[in-house]
Amino acid sequence: MIIYTCEDTLEDMMTCIYDAWASKLGHQNIRLMTEPIGNLELFCEYRHVPVNTQKAESVIRSIQNKISFSAYQCVYRCAMSCETNKLDVIYRFLLLGFTYGAGVMDMLQHPAVMSIFEINRKVTNESHLFREFTRFISMKGNVLTAHIEPKSDILTMLAPHFQDRMPSENWMIIDDNRRTAVVHPKDTDYYLTSLSQEEFHRLSNLEDTADPYVALWKNFFQTIGIKERKNPTCQRNHIPLWYRKHATEFQL
Repeated sequence: MIIYTCEDTLEDMMTCIYDAWASKLGHQNIRLMTEPIGNLELFCEYRHVPVNTQKAESVIRSIQNKISFSAYQCVYRCAMSCETNKLDVIYRFLLLGFTYGAGVMDMLQHPAVMSIFEINRKVTNESHLFREFTRFISMKGNVLTAHIEPKSDILTMLAPHFQDRMPSENWMIIDDNRRTAVVHPKDTDYYLTSLSQEEFHRLSNLEDTADPYVALWKNFFQTIGIKERKNPTCQRNHIPLWYRKHATEFQL
């Protein structure tokens, strides 16, 4: 078994798919994985694939032209997942897609299509939940900032939602797990950037912990609660504990 590995970014994954397909070793004889690799398997040869922008763009164009744009959206969301087998799931889905075209999106009974739809659903649900649970606080310079720690890389799916609702505000959303941030200068388009360790800590120090709206929101949250109807189990169903780390109303 030949296992092709690559970094966990969209461009690297598309390059890995290109090289695996072009190897002509037989689709049943290869597997694709994102790095870092956990336990190595016996009798397997691991081949690291470096990123190549031209190859990645070629795969993306082929998905959009030979299958459909909705198929590419599904592949993109799957690539943002935290699932360890996501790259191989995408590859098996594309094997069908390049054979059957746009009709592959209706082949829900096939394991490859079922798997990519399941991962796609998880990423979409997480993105939807963080649209509700993301909390902004004021930073020096009249900039709104929010921290999140999602399992999947959903920043690019969150940004359009907040750009539509806060077009004339300076804001940023920081993914603490990946040290990436979406930055939105007011009345312009947002952009995605990586943060160094120094930049990450500097931004944390600039946050205004005395923001009056933070105290106002906490007070509102406590006031509307009905003590006799308090149900922590039901509350965890709506906002699980791991979502609460950066939720203002649950912070001391």
